[in-house]
Amino acid sequence: MSQALADLLARLDLQEIEPDVFSGTSPEAGLVRVFGGLVVSQALMAVSRTVLERPPHSLHSYFLLPGDPTKPIRYEVERLRDGGSFSARRCVAKQDGRTIFALTASFHAVEDGLDYAPSMPDVPKPEALPDLAGLTAALGDRMPEGVRRYLERERPIDLRIIDLKRFAPRPAGTPPRTGQRIWMRAKGSLPDDPAMHRAVLAYLSDMTLLDVALVPHDSSVFDKKVQAASLDHAIWFHRPFRADEWMLYDEEAQSTQSARGLCRGRLFSASGALIATTMQEGLIRPKAS
Repeated sequence: MSQALADLLARLDLQEIEPDVFSGTSPEAGLVRVFGGLVVSQALMAVSRTVLERPPHSLHSYFLLPGDPTKPIRYEVERLRDGGSFSARRCVAKQDGRTIFALTASFHAVEDGLDYAPSMPDVPKPEALPDLAGLTAALGDRMPEGVRRYLERERPIDLRIIDLKRFAPRPAGTPPRTGQRIWMRAKGSLPDDPAMHRAVLAYLSDMTLLDVALVPHDSSVFDKKVQAASLDHAIWFHRPFRADEWMLYDEEAQSTQSARGLCRGRLFSASGALIATTMQEGLIRPKAS
């Protein structure tokens, strides 16, 4: 297990400081604000601690204020409903008495029903693709500096980027690209607790999704001419999975307008099962030159 993954797992093991109130922390090194995926994953762990017999099937959340990585985050859980089959929880994350994030999650008792899902796209296997170290070495000076710094950072998630053309100039006269596909998994073995696997999936689901809104515009969140920030994040969990096994993240831009971008993601297991669907809208604001 990488040290970065061990650190993430420790931060997902929230401390309950009062009944239904939990405390979480964030890495401080080099961060201006708390990573949104960490807040989503910690809030999901907080609400999951209050529903022991039912797994979550969906969550919807809003990023309200930037989090300060030097201060703990207080997660307050409200028990909205416990019915015969479903439970609902709300969680607000606070720093200095101000709400920085809000999440609502629904839990459903496991039961049999109809079963359908789209097929996984036909893509190269992760073992056939270079890891991030090999990728940065192979591309050398052709890789934008901002992308290089991001990929070289120690992280708890292993990434294998499928189409490197996403980071290259688009040939004149060709239609715009609309998405990207990346293999992802935790960089080491995880405990068997399914709640931890869902939390790690929530964490990694925020790593690259908003960037897809800029793919049709031949840009990225590393472009200094663009101000990008997540506004909301939603996840639907479909089938059991392990986040320490390879998952294909199939990401597609849905719309950019009014200085906002909407993105959709689908996560598949290596065997082709649809694990989860994600949606995210973010601020995509061109900066004044």
